[in-house]
Amino acid sequence: MDKIERITALHRILRGARYPVTVKRLQDELSCSRATVYRDLAFLRDALMAPVEGDGEAGFRYSQDDDQRFELPGLWLSSEELYALLASQQLLARTAGGALTSVLAPLQHRIESLLAAQAGVNRWPVERVRVIPHRVRHVDEACFRVVASSVLERRQLVFEYRARSTDEVTRRKVSPQRITHYRDNWYLDAWDNEREALRSFAIDRISLARIVDGPARDIGNDVLNSHLASSYGIFSGEPRSWATIEFSAKIARWVADEQWHSRQVGRYLPDGRYVLKLPYSDSRELLMDILHHGADAKVIEPASLREQVRTLLTLALARYE
Repeated sequence: MDKIERITALHRILRGARYPVTVKRLQDELSCSRATVYRDLAFLRDALMAPVEGDGEAGFRYSQDDDQRFELPGLWLSSEELYALLASQQLLARTAGGALTSVLAPLQHRIESLLAAQAGVNRWPVERVRVIPHRVRHVDEACFRVVASSVLERRQLVFEYRARSTDEVTRRKVSPQRITHYRDNWYLDAWDNEREALRSFAIDRISLARIVDGPARDIGNDVLNSHLASSYGIFSGEPRSWATIEFSAKIARWVADEQWHSRQVGRYLPDGRYVLKLPYSDSRELLMDILHHGADAKVIEPASLREQVRTLLTLALARYE
């Protein structure tokens, strides 16, 4: 049990005690030495201003004269909880494309200080937590805050959106539903008021975002999941087809351990190859993932997807002739 856990446990024991608690009992319950018990009692009384009273012979308890019950101040977490929180904070900060850097900085500093104090060092080696973002797009921090606030406050949002496929700029008024972190980038899932349909917007393509009067229209989770998570990748809509992809034995074990889609079905063939089936509505993202595996992936069906892969490989080969 580390110091933070001991102080928390000691506080709990003293707060619940109607009579003084002996040092021997505290040693047993805290699994520490007599000297450690006295050090923790002194820290609780002198540093945290707890109303500790008593002595080594009669025992210790909290003063019964206080009008209000004493509570531990600040953030009290165990080492394991702090490690997990720090790792999560590092992951979020380094995969947010810069959108949360200033917001999370005070939290990171606080966590590092707590860990350093707990370990008895001047500085906690945060660089030991390594997160490597992949193809992260830059997101404007102010815009991200407005979008996130509209989702959490359940208010309508107006913004300009520059579509990546056409580079066309349109003005949108939406009822935000949720923000989604997908493949190291952030998206806004929203009900588009003008088009009267659910849409997903890349937050890095949103500009001039502002919250406007009027509550957001709430769409049920079942409807959101059915429309936004039923097909492969980030593309929404009901699946139009199922893809069957065969992978070579060389990479079968890697692909078998991957979650491509929540409704995927996979099986090994006797010779070690792996066959994966999954639903999709738009083939663009699925094509990129299939081509990522090069000669180790082969589309079995549908014929239309198979022909798309063949065409793309032929065009790619032509660029090297």
